[in-house]
Amino acid sequence: MTLEEAQKVVDKWIKTHGVRYFNELTNMALLTEEVGELARIIARKYGEQSFKESDKGHDLGDEMADVLFVLICLANQTGVDLTEALKKNLEKKTLRDKERHKNNDKLKK
Repeated sequence: MTLEEAQKVVDKWIKTHGVRYFNELTNMALLTEEVGELARIIARKYGEQSFKESDKGHDLGDEMADVLFVLICLANQTGVDLTEALKKNLEKKTLRDKERHKNNDKLKK
């Protein structure tokens, strides 16, 4: 699925099952909440924290999909074309960082 297709699918889902988009501030709060849930699983799976009983049923991919879903909602309701935004962002990073990471001794270990 492309980003463009994902934006259309999410828009259709919202209009079919979600009634309407939550407002932008609510979705921003939800995005923050979902990123926090993702961080919690990462901290337990790859970090030094141990799993709590309530964490054990969480799936990393599902948590990432929750973040992506809300981010797509925000893009849709604010008129952002994520395909174009990502292309421009990668161009910016390539121009700015084309030698930076190659010259970073910390990454050569």
